[in-house]
Amino acid sequence: MNDFDLLVLGSGPGGQRAAIAAAKLGRKVAIADRRDMLGGVCINTGTIPSKTLREAVLYLTGLNQRELYGQSYRVKDDITVADLGMRTQHVIGREIDTVRSQLARNRVTVLPGRGRFLEPNTVGITSAGDREHKVTAERVVIATGTRPARPDTVDFDDRTIIDSDGIINMDRIPETMVVVGAGVIGIEYASMFAALGTKVTVVERRERMLDFCDLEIVEALKYHLRDLAVTFRFRESVASVERMPKGTITVLESGKRIPADTVMYSAGRHGMTDDLCLDAAGLSADHRGRIKVDADFRTEVPHIYAVGDVIGFPSLAATSMEQGRLAAHHACGEPVSAMHETQPIGIYTIPEISFVGLTEDALTEAKIPFEVGVSRYRELARGQIIGDSYGMLKLLVSPDDRRLLGVHVFGTGATELVHIGQTVMGCGGTVDYLVNAVFNYPTLAESYKVAALDATNKMRHIARLTE
Repeated sequence: MNDFDLLVLGSGPGGQRAAIAAAKLGRKVAIADRRDMLGGVCINTGTIPSKTLREAVLYLTGLNQRELYGQSYRVKDDITVADLGMRTQHVIGREIDTVRSQLARNRVTVLPGRGRFLEPNTVGITSAGDREHKVTAERVVIATGTRPARPDTVDFDDRTIIDSDGIINMDRIPETMVVVGAGVIGIEYASMFAALGTKVTVVERRERMLDFCDLEIVEALKYHLRDLAVTFRFRESVASVERMPKGTITVLESGKRIPADTVMYSAGRHGMTDDLCLDAAGLSADHRGRIKVDADFRTEVPHIYAVGDVIGFPSLAATSMEQGRLAAHHACGEPVSAMHETQPIGIYTIPEISFVGLTEDALTEAKIPFEVGVSRYRELARGQIIGDSYGMLKLLVSPDDRRLLGVHVFGTGATELVHIGQTVMGCGGTVDYLVNAVFNYPTLAESYKVAALDATNKMRHIARLTE
């Protein structure tokens, strides 16, 4: 007899959902994680802190109100780390309590400590200062998440040279900052500090940032960030970072030298599998600590599953939650539908970006014809009311069957608005539904009708020319 039917390693979004889903199916479930990391990286150092920090920045700087009240408008003149941290710690505490309550309510046993495989069905749990005790389980779900990748050539001190986890422990807001890496995390933090008044320089070895996003949307974000005094150094690599008495100097391979108070590395993420002793379970990870899984999130060992960031792209909390639920159902032998192919991507920059479906570049490369419909917030009454003159929504529509092929949003509420398009796409709806639908007025959701009319008018014009 095993101690548990299902043991989950890691209590982040994927692990939580896997544990609770299995418990609701009547299985005996346990979840193991360090005592100080309940809720995983998502709640303690990643998603929740960064998004709460973003809201604090937007409120205290008054950035979203400057269109109406002038560029000098601020809620608070001297914003400190304490101002930002107070809100962040409050939200983290509430979220941890929520996770603890949900696990207890579903009778999920919480095992405080770090887990490692001793055998394929046996895991050793070690808590701080205690001896390791063994736990056996019929099925295991690995949901240990990731940590920031740290190049060996960089001497991190967690004060002036930091990674994204070190942001919430900063003792002051820097006047100047270098962000190495223009991926999602790097650009999110670059935009937040730029909004606070920090002079930010972004260094990226590729030719563009966020290359999986729509090019027009990325260009709009880049324009907005440059307006906040962000400097971009594309096709540049960091040769070294020199720590100086009053800051740092980042030396690029091109020879440029960039002085800054702080350097933040955002060089990707590494799966937290180093301490799992995967070989004892007959498993292995790639050079970035990621575990390979099949369509059901099962690893090469049939009774062991893996979900969330530890399996790689898209590495989003929302996707991890669904992966955890599906893996638990499959592990318990319960029927469940496969994950829907239409999944939204949300990027919490200032302003935010969200999209679902394909981009113009992807459609062009696949030789799929499409028409574009655009709505700009400045043309909407709600856009004028909230002072957002830069936001936009773009629909990509098939001229053959009028289905939505992609929805791309930039500006206030982008990560909320995208779900309207996601629902229409998921239900097989067409652009005609949006044309004929009635939206509340004044709202940003009305942008769907405006963009849909724009696309259908263009298709009607082409149809007339070909009659």
